[in-house]
Amino acid sequence: MPDLSRLLTPRSVVIVGASPTPGSLGNSVLRNLERHGYAGDIHLINPKRDEIDGRKCLKSIDELPQGVDAAVLAIPGGAVLPTVQALAARGVGAAIIFSAGFAEGGEEGLAAQAEVARIAHEHGMVVEGPNCLGMVNYAAGIPLTFVEAPVLDLTGKPAVGIVSQSGAMAVVLGTTLMGKGLGITVSVSTGNEAASGVEDYVEHLIADPATPAIGMIVEQFRKPARFLTLAEQARVAGKPIVLLHPGTSSAARESAATHTGAMAGDWQLMKAKVERAGVILVDSLESLGDVLELAVRARPVRKGGTAVLTESGAFKALTLDLAEAIGLVLPEMAGETAATMRASIPDFIPVSNPMDLTAQALVDPDLYRRTLIPLLADDNFAALVFGIIQTDEATSARKFPAIIDAVKALQPEKPVIFAGIDDGAEVPADYIAGLRAIGVPYFPSADRAYRALRHLSKLATRDFARADAVPAALDLPSGVIPEYRAKQLLAPLGIPFPAGGFAATVDDAKTVAARVGYPVAIKAQSAELSHKSDAGGVLLNIADDAALDTAWAKLYGNVAAYDAGIALDGAQVEAMGKRGVELIVGARNDPDWGPVILVGFGGVTAELLHDVRLLPVDLTHDAIVAELRALKQGALLDGYRGSPALDVDAVARLIAGLGRALSGTPSIREIDLNPVVVYPRGEGVVALDALILTE
Repeated sequence: MPDLSRLLTPRSVVIVGASPTPGSLGNSVLRNLERHGYAGDIHLINPKRDEIDGRKCLKSIDELPQGVDAAVLAIPGGAVLPTVQALAARGVGAAIIFSAGFAEGGEEGLAAQAEVARIAHEHGMVVEGPNCLGMVNYAAGIPLTFVEAPVLDLTGKPAVGIVSQSGAMAVVLGTTLMGKGLGITVSVSTGNEAASGVEDYVEHLIADPATPAIGMIVEQFRKPARFLTLAEQARVAGKPIVLLHPGTSSAARESAATHTGAMAGDWQLMKAKVERAGVILVDSLESLGDVLELAVRARPVRKGGTAVLTESGAFKALTLDLAEAIGLVLPEMAGETAATMRASIPDFIPVSNPMDLTAQALVDPDLYRRTLIPLLADDNFAALVFGIIQTDEATSARKFPAIIDAVKALQPEKPVIFAGIDDGAEVPADYIAGLRAIGVPYFPSADRAYRALRHLSKLATRDFARADAVPAALDLPSGVIPEYRAKQLLAPLGIPFPAGGFAATVDDAKTVAARVGYPVAIKAQSAELSHKSDAGGVLLNIADDAALDTAWAKLYGNVAAYDAGIALDGAQVEAMGKRGVELIVGARNDPDWGPVILVGFGGVTAELLHDVRLLPVDLTHDAIVAELRALKQGALLDGYRGSPALDVDAVARLIAGLGRALSGTPSIREIDLNPVVVYPRGEGVVALDALILTE
């Protein structure tokens, strides 16, 4: 990738399509540059004008001096290709293309976008867009966008970098962050990403010491593997990446394809992968702004629970309900903390978490400081939330100064958050600014504060350890590998299958049956028969040799009646097993995101309840077990209403073995083990079926 500095910090800019008309794209870019006091050279191109507002206009790109850093194309889409070619010939380092109608507009637009990319790569040019709103480098005062960009003073402000495929959403997020009193270092909208993408700008922001966190709005990652590597780097560097990624609904996926020329991928797969890399994935614009504010304004959220101080018993109950629903941990106050707290508050206030301070602080404002002290000293509490009734200016005047003074005096090393619980109350802006100035985020509702805190708490407790298992490179033919051969290949990896074997003839089948013992099952085997049951290719509870002769003939007859063109290799003969709890376990090597394993409870519940988990292949044994217990029906694994606890460790070992195969054999497209029967603890698991599909 060429040096992004020619786009993000250009020493000279040319506006192609400059105009004197107020509100036009070219005029708006010029006004932005002038308002920000851009000190570099500004060149204007308009063949119909000699000057605009006293600035000389060139007639064509050929009149440009060589080596201008950045060009802004405020021109119709049909003129983009020759313009990009002409700019490249003059050594222009970067171009921003506002025009739409490229990859999102059909085959012709896709071809034009591909040509833009070719020119850019051939000449080492950075291209932002097409179909974008441009970028603003607030830190350097360089706004290359047609949207009015305010001048920001970042001095002393916590700041965020914005990377968004959607230009409109980049503006919306920027407005949200500014409304919270936050700064923005750089905001980039990447649009269709002809020759630069979100990954390039994330890499730049990770290296930028002025950017402590990155907010992203992405409809499709075009280079997922690179993004995951960058996300790992950001996590190690302590720079949170907070991501909003539409696409959970089929309608949203279709919209993405027409909006940015993206073909939205599997959202759940994306979620599993980015969270594994340390990304915080949120589900709304509101949450995106909230989490970013908490990440950059407050002290870092560490591993531990949350303490809540509020002023209403009913709100205390509401907090308990919501905390349970979203998984926010509220430890009890105990030991020295409880004793110190008891000595600090009136007798009529019970010591608890959440703690209802009642209206006592109106007559005793120092109560806020006294209750903070033991909570800040207790390592069981990683964060503290004030859920405060604000009411009006007079009430606020009794509460806000006392809380601000308490935080100033105690200088906490853990996050302290203020949440108003009466959204709409008249609160003087100076009080909110006062909180923010000492690193206390202000939330207009406790619900939003709790949810934002939960996102960062979850990140702090996430297990990023990697299994040290050696990948298994399997020598596989291409295409469908039938059950009997798949089991032969996977068994050495510790994946247990029923006792049995492959039989090419009925006599071979009798030999296998004699070894494993009747009753047995026989299953038709052919690479052309992926769904054996549909063809009558599975026969169960065969009791003896005579029954096996009959079953063998029936098996072949069923398959021939289903499709006479299918030639069977033979049959898999296996001992009938005892009943257990059924899981579905599958795996695939996604061409974009890489290997992933799916696990869930079998039967119709997997589809009805969407009760499945997608697991990265490098999870440790303990992490796999935790993911299994996170299934909606996970309680069944540890015994439920008298049922025995199941062999979760054996399931984890099976999944780990499957992960070794996937990570060591990129040619595997899919592996299906369905069903996997789990027995009581200590009795193991068995995969009844197996199928491998390779490239």
